[in-house]
Amino acid sequence: VQLVESGGGLVQPGGSLRLSCAASGFTFSAYRMSWYRQAPGKERELVAGIFSGIGSTNYADSVKGRFTISRDNSKNSVYLQMNSLKPEDTAVYYCHARRPMATTGYWGQGTQVTVSS
Repeated sequence: VQLVESGGGLVQPGGSLRLSCAASGFTFSAYRMSWYRQAPGKERELVAGIFSGIGSTNYADSVKGRFTISRDNSKNSVYLQMNSLKPEDTAVYYCHARRPMATTGYWGQGTQVTVSS
């Protein structure tokens, strides 16, 4: 199993980034995919998730209206479009895959997002 994130970087406040996660080694379409983030000195937190099947989504309150999660099952990929970025969005962003009803899943290696002027 592999989850490979890309698209992180340095961006000014108010800017945008699009993160990508390429998955392999499992039946991607059957898994719930999520993005988490972890800032220095803080716990890892859920940012957004998208379910298998009809692809319903959920978001942390702090990113609602600014971030959009999407998936392309034909490309085994999940994306996170981040707009109106704020300094407090600075963190390492991780891709996560989990089968429905499972208690554990798979993690990517993370990609750094830094929002600073």
